[in-house]
Amino acid sequence: MTGSEETPSFRLAYVPGVMPTKWVRIWNERLPDIPLTLIGVSADEACEVLRGGGADAGFVRLPVDRDDLSAIPLYTETTVVVVPKDHIVAAVDEVSAEDLADDIVLHPLDDTLDWERLPGRPAIERPATTADAIALVAAGVGVLVVPQSLARLHHRKDLTYRPLLDAPASRVALSWPQEETTDLVEDFIGIVRGRTVNSSRGRRPAPEQPKAKRPDTGGARRKPAAGKSAGKTSRGTAGGSRGGGNKRGKPRRRS
Repeated sequence: MTGSEETPSFRLAYVPGVMPTKWVRIWNERLPDIPLTLIGVSADEACEVLRGGGADAGFVRLPVDRDDLSAIPLYTETTVVVVPKDHIVAAVDEVSAEDLADDIVLHPLDDTLDWERLPGRPAIERPATTADAIALVAAGVGVLVVPQSLARLHHRKDLTYRPLLDAPASRVALSWPQEETTDLVEDFIGIVRGRTVNSSRGRRPAPEQPKAKRPDTGGARRKPAAGKSAGKTSRGTAGGSRGGGNKRGKPRRRS
């Protein structure tokens, strides 16, 4: 590993649809002296940004080339079809690929799904971006199949979406260059994996608090108070035992 002290900040790339807010918040709480810089990248350029040193780590969509990049899969997204609100699909809870057989299914150039065969009918031209495809759906040109996070990202009041069965899914992963597994990268991996700040693999465990010292009693037992016997105290300490000692009788009459 290389020394993290040489890195003034941590640069985190993320692709559209990924919301790194939770992890950034934990980073700022644990490492407030090291600023985290967010870098938005497209799904196609994310791996090249990491290889080129433009970011220390990034949230990407699988697959990635494991020859030079490490990756930790995080979650798999639901695939949905985006349609106008008056489309017949909006009346059901989920859709199959066969249900889209008569629809034009738009296929943007930045599509993140690994299709063997796209459902429905192809458009004459492929939209350049997902945002362009969303605009075409709103215009009634066709429908669009995307990961659910992208449907939320490009939400419009006149559109809705439904889960699409038997469709490829998109997996999100944390990735970084294998040869650049720095201490800061390890810190971020720990945050993403939910390790506590005191984890044995954490780089910056919380300092231990000094144990409070017990008051020094000198090891001596408390002595009984002065004037008190350790045993049972007799009631006649000044005059001896009852009926004896200096007990005074009646005075004698003079003859």
